[in-house]
Amino acid sequence: MFRKLMAALGAGVEVDTVLRDPHVSPGETLHGEVRFRGGSSDHKVDGITVDFTAVVEVEHGDQEHHATYSFLRAPVSGPFDLRAGEARALPFAIPVPWETPVSAVGGRPLPGMRLGVATELALAGALDKGDLDPLHVNPLPAQDHLLGALVHMGFHFKRADLERGTLRGSTMPFYQEIEYHAGPEWRRHFSELELTFIAGPHSMDVILEADKRGGFLTSSHDVYNRFRVGYGDHPGRVEQALRDGLAAMARHCGWF
Repeated sequence: MFRKLMAALGAGVEVDTVLRDPHVSPGETLHGEVRFRGGSSDHKVDGITVDFTAVVEVEHGDQEHHATYSFLRAPVSGPFDLRAGEARALPFAIPVPWETPVSAVGGRPLPGMRLGVATELALAGALDKGDLDPLHVNPLPAQDHLLGALVHMGFHFKRADLERGTLRGSTMPFYQEIEYHAGPEWRRHFSELELTFIAGPHSMDVILEADKRGGFLTSSHDVYNRFRVGYGDHPGRVEQALRDGLAAMARHCGWF
């Protein structure tokens, strides 16, 4: 639907962003176009930018709130003149960052994830950032295999969210945690597992975090493991790396 930009403009300029396909994977290209029509008078458009945004959990002491973060700004157009009543469309093709969080698995939205694309139009000294168009980011094949392996091991999905902060090896201002209830094989070692991906063009790091159960003389504590997966690795090798990481956490406290 077209939306009108009325503020500070004196006349409505109508803008609509259309994505060719809102379902993408990290490393792919998002295609679409920005369509707009001039109002009752001529205007000079200062520029059009497309923002990739995500809703992130932010902690302040004992309190939490959610904030919208922009993690990519891609210019669609520089300055141009828009005549009264003129209809135009500008196509765009934007590479999706490798570290973009997964927000859909098996064709279904991943609960807790809110990613979107917003179009910002600068006109007459004012900025208008329109409503978010939902962005559904499917996992890479290696990510999908790891997620499926956890299910096969008996882990049950709990939730997913984005946490503010930058992990070693990452360039993002936040990181994704996909949380699971531990499967029967691992339940005596820890009750929950958190999974984080740091993806690149050829490989990705996988970070595991679990709350290790305490014993008769020990208290519970968090344990970690980090390993790398190449996109050309055999699925059996990838699953074995996951099992090795889980076993290492079950035995002792690891750090990344």
